[in-house]
Amino acid sequence: MTAQRRALVVIDVQNEYFDGILQVQYPPRDETLANITRAIDVAVELDLPVVVLQHEEPEGAPVFAVGSHSWELHPEVERRLTPETTRATKDLGSALTGDGVAEWLESKQVDTITVVGYMTNNCDIATAVDAEIRGIATEVLSDATGAIHLANDAGSVSAEQLHTTLMVLLNSNFAAVADTDAWVEAARAGAELPRSDLGTSATQGRAQFGG
Repeated sequence: MTAQRRALVVIDVQNEYFDGILQVQYPPRDETLANITRAIDVAVELDLPVVVLQHEEPEGAPVFAVGSHSWELHPEVERRLTPETTRATKDLGSALTGDGVAEWLESKQVDTITVVGYMTNNCDIATAVDAEIRGIATEVLSDATGAIHLANDAGSVSAEQLHTTLMVLLNSNFAAVADTDAWVEAARAGAELPRSDLGTSATQGRAQFGG
Protein backbone atom coordinates (compact mmCIF):
# COMPACT_ATOMS: atom_id res chain seq x y z
CA MET A 1 0.00 0.00 0.00
CA THR A 2 1.23 3.49 -0.81
CA ALA A 3 1.73 5.98 2.02
CA GLN A 4 -0.34 9.12 1.58
CA ARG A 5 0.62 12.71 2.33
CA ARG A 6 -2.80 13.50 3.74
CA ALA A 7 -4.33 16.67 5.09
CA LEU A 8 -7.72 16.92 6.79
CA VAL A 9 -9.90 19.65 5.28
CA VAL A 10 -12.72 20.61 7.66
CA ILE A 11 -15.27 22.56 5.64
CA ASP A 12 -17.68 25.06 7.17
CA VAL A 13 -18.75 23.28 10.35
CA GLN A 14 -20.60 26.44 11.34
CA ASN A 15 -23.68 27.08 13.45
CA GLU A 16 -25.74 27.83 10.34
CA TYR A 17 -25.84 24.11 9.52
CA PHE A 18 -27.21 23.24 12.97
CA ASP A 19 -29.83 25.88 13.73
CA GLY A 20 -30.13 28.09 10.63
CA ILE A 21 -32.07 27.89 7.38
CA LEU A 22 -29.40 25.54 5.96
CA GLN A 23 -29.76 22.91 8.70
CA VAL A 24 -28.22 19.62 7.57
CA GLN A 25 -30.94 16.97 7.24
CA TYR A 26 -29.05 13.81 6.27
CA PRO A 27 -27.15 12.07 7.72
CA PRO A 28 -28.32 13.29 11.16
CA ARG A 29 -26.23 16.36 11.90
CA ASP A 30 -25.30 15.32 15.44
CA GLU A 31 -23.95 12.04 14.07
CA THR A 32 -21.97 13.79 11.37
CA LEU A 33 -20.59 16.24 13.93
CA ALA A 34 -19.39 13.34 16.10
CA ASN A 35 -17.57 11.86 13.11
CA ILE A 36 -16.10 15.22 12.11
CA THR A 37 -14.67 15.78 15.57
CA ARG A 38 -13.38 12.21 15.66
CA ALA A 39 -11.58 12.79 12.36
CA ILE A 40 -10.03 15.96 13.78
CA ASP A 41 -8.89 14.11 16.91
CA VAL A 42 -7.34 11.29 14.87
CA ALA A 43 -5.62 13.74 12.52
CA VAL A 44 -4.06 15.49 15.53
CA GLU A 45 -3.05 12.11 16.98
CA LEU A 46 -1.35 11.19 13.69
CA ASP A 47 0.19 14.64 13.21
CA LEU A 48 -1.68 15.16 9.95
CA PRO A 49 -2.05 18.75 8.77
CA VAL A 50 -5.49 20.17 9.50
CA VAL A 51 -7.16 23.19 7.92
CA VAL A 52 -10.49 24.49 9.18
CA LEU A 53 -12.57 26.54 6.75
CA GLN A 54 -15.25 29.12 7.53
CA HIS A 55 -17.58 30.44 4.84
CA GLU A 56 -17.87 34.19 5.15
CA GLU A 57 -20.35 36.74 3.78
CA PRO A 58 -20.55 40.50 4.41
CA GLU A 59 -22.27 41.90 7.48
CA GLY A 60 -26.04 41.83 7.09
CA ALA A 61 -26.09 38.76 4.84
CA PRO A 62 -28.85 36.24 5.69
CA VAL A 63 -26.33 33.45 6.31
CA PHE A 64 -22.64 33.36 7.29
CA ALA A 65 -22.49 37.11 7.92
CA VAL A 66 -19.06 37.76 9.39
CA GLY A 67 -19.21 37.97 13.17
CA SER A 68 -22.72 36.49 13.40
CA HIS A 69 -23.86 33.33 15.20
CA SER A 70 -24.47 31.72 11.80
CA TRP A 71 -20.84 32.36 10.82
CA GLU A 72 -19.24 31.00 14.01
CA LEU A 73 -17.76 27.52 14.09
CA HIS A 74 -19.66 24.89 16.04
CA PRO A 75 -18.30 24.90 19.62
CA GLU A 76 -17.15 21.26 19.33
CA VAL A 77 -14.88 22.24 16.44
CA GLU A 78 -13.83 25.58 17.92
CA ARG A 79 -12.60 23.97 21.13
CA ARG A 80 -10.42 21.56 19.17
CA LEU A 81 -8.44 24.28 17.44
CA THR A 82 -4.81 24.51 18.49
CA PRO A 83 -2.00 26.87 17.56
CA GLU A 84 -1.01 24.27 14.95
CA THR A 85 -4.45 24.30 13.28
CA THR A 86 -4.58 26.31 10.08
CA ARG A 87 -7.68 28.48 9.75
CA ALA A 88 -8.99 30.04 6.56
CA THR A 89 -12.06 31.85 5.29
CA LYS A 90 -13.68 31.55 1.89
CA ASP A 91 -16.55 33.04 -0.07
CA LEU A 92 -16.77 30.42 -2.85
CA GLY A 93 -17.70 26.74 -2.78
CA SER A 94 -14.32 25.01 -3.01
CA ALA A 95 -12.25 24.89 0.15
CA LEU A 96 -9.17 25.19 -2.05
CA THR A 97 -10.17 28.77 -2.90
CA GLY A 98 -9.91 29.68 0.77
CA ASP A 99 -7.40 32.31 1.77
CA GLY A 100 -3.95 30.70 1.41
CA VAL A 101 -5.25 27.10 1.40
CA ALA A 102 -3.78 26.03 -1.95
CA GLU A 103 -0.40 27.45 -1.00
CA TRP A 104 -0.59 25.79 2.42
CA LEU A 105 -1.27 22.39 0.85
CA GLU A 106 1.67 22.85 -1.50
CA SER A 107 3.96 23.83 1.36
CA LYS A 108 2.97 20.66 3.23
CA GLN A 109 3.51 18.54 0.07
CA VAL A 110 0.00 17.17 0.44
CA ASP A 111 -1.16 14.83 -2.32
CA THR A 112 -4.44 13.71 -0.73
CA ILE A 113 -7.10 15.74 1.06
CA THR A 114 -9.71 14.21 3.34
CA VAL A 115 -12.95 16.21 3.19
CA VAL A 116 -15.33 16.45 6.14
CA GLY A 117 -17.96 19.07 6.83
CA TYR A 118 -20.74 20.73 4.90
CA MET A 119 -22.46 20.56 2.56
CA THR A 120 -22.30 17.44 0.44
CA ASN A 121 -24.30 19.22 -2.25
CA ASN A 122 -22.25 22.38 -2.39
CA CYS A 123 -18.81 22.94 -0.92
CA ASP A 124 -17.82 19.27 -0.59
CA ILE A 125 -18.43 18.38 -4.22
CA ALA A 126 -16.95 21.71 -5.36
CA THR A 127 -13.79 20.94 -3.40
CA ALA A 128 -13.45 17.45 -4.90
CA VAL A 129 -13.84 18.77 -8.45
CA ASP A 130 -11.40 21.60 -7.81
CA ALA A 131 -8.88 19.19 -6.30
CA GLU A 132 -8.98 17.02 -9.43
CA ILE A 133 -8.12 20.05 -11.54
CA ARG A 134 -5.19 20.79 -9.24
CA GLY A 135 -3.89 17.20 -9.31
CA ILE A 136 -4.78 16.46 -5.68
CA ALA A 137 -6.53 13.21 -4.72
CA THR A 138 -9.64 13.49 -2.57
CA GLU A 139 -11.24 11.35 0.12
CA VAL A 140 -14.78 12.13 1.31
CA LEU A 141 -16.10 10.72 4.59
CA SER A 142 -19.73 9.87 3.91
CA ASP A 143 -20.80 9.93 7.56
CA ALA A 144 -18.91 13.15 8.34
CA THR A 145 -20.64 15.23 5.66
CA GLY A 146 -24.28 16.09 5.08
CA ALA A 147 -26.91 17.43 2.72
CA ILE A 148 -30.18 19.39 2.86
CA HIS A 149 -33.59 18.94 1.26
CA LEU A 150 -33.85 20.93 -1.96
CA ALA A 151 -36.82 22.12 -4.04
CA ASN A 152 -36.93 24.66 -6.85
CA ASP A 153 -38.27 25.13 -10.38
CA ALA A 154 -36.21 22.15 -11.58
CA GLY A 155 -37.80 19.74 -9.12
CA SER A 156 -37.24 18.45 -5.60
CA VAL A 157 -34.99 15.97 -3.86
CA SER A 158 -34.70 14.77 -0.27
CA ALA A 159 -31.47 15.21 1.63
CA GLU A 160 -31.05 11.44 1.91
CA GLN A 161 -31.49 10.89 -1.81
CA LEU A 162 -29.22 13.81 -2.61
CA HIS A 163 -26.47 12.74 -0.23
CA THR A 164 -26.56 9.11 -1.34
CA THR A 165 -26.52 10.05 -5.01
CA LEU A 166 -23.60 12.41 -4.59
CA MET A 167 -21.58 9.85 -2.65
CA VAL A 168 -22.02 7.39 -5.55
CA LEU A 169 -21.15 10.10 -8.05
CA LEU A 170 -18.05 11.20 -6.15
CA ASN A 171 -16.80 7.64 -5.75
CA SER A 172 -17.27 7.03 -9.48
CA ASN A 173 -14.66 9.60 -10.46
CA PHE A 174 -13.77 12.44 -8.12
CA ALA A 175 -13.00 10.88 -4.73
CA ALA A 176 -12.57 7.80 -2.62
CA VAL A 177 -15.70 7.64 -0.46
CA ALA A 178 -15.62 5.83 2.87
CA ASP A 179 -16.98 6.08 6.38
CA THR A 180 -14.96 7.45 9.27
CA ASP A 181 -14.07 4.02 10.67
CA ALA A 182 -12.51 2.95 7.36
CA TRP A 183 -10.65 6.24 7.06
CA VAL A 184 -9.20 6.00 10.56
CA GLU A 185 -7.89 2.52 9.79
CA ALA A 186 -6.36 3.66 6.49
CA ALA A 187 -4.89 6.84 7.97
CA ARG A 188 -3.24 4.96 10.82
CA ALA A 189 -1.74 2.53 8.29
CA GLY A 190 -0.73 5.31 5.89
CA ALA A 191 -2.71 3.45 3.23
CA GLU A 192 -4.99 4.45 0.37
CA LEU A 193 -8.73 4.13 0.60
CA PRO A 194 -10.23 1.96 -2.16
CA ARG A 195 -12.07 3.87 -4.86
CA SER A 196 -14.02 3.05 -7.97
CA ASP A 197 -13.76 4.66 -11.41
CA LEU A 198 -16.24 5.78 -14.02
CA GLY A 199 -15.90 2.72 -16.25
CA THR A 200 -16.33 0.24 -13.41
CA SER A 201 -19.21 2.21 -11.92
CA ALA A 202 -20.94 2.38 -15.33
CA THR A 203 -20.51 -1.35 -15.91
CA GLN A 204 -21.87 -2.22 -12.47
CA GLY A 205 -24.72 0.26 -12.90
CA ARG A 206 -25.72 -1.24 -16.23
CA ALA A 207 -25.61 -4.72 -14.71
CA GLN A 208 -27.93 -3.59 -11.92
CA PHE A 209 -30.37 -1.42 -13.86
CA GLY A 210 -30.01 -2.65 -17.45
CA GLY A 211 -29.75 -0.58 -20.60
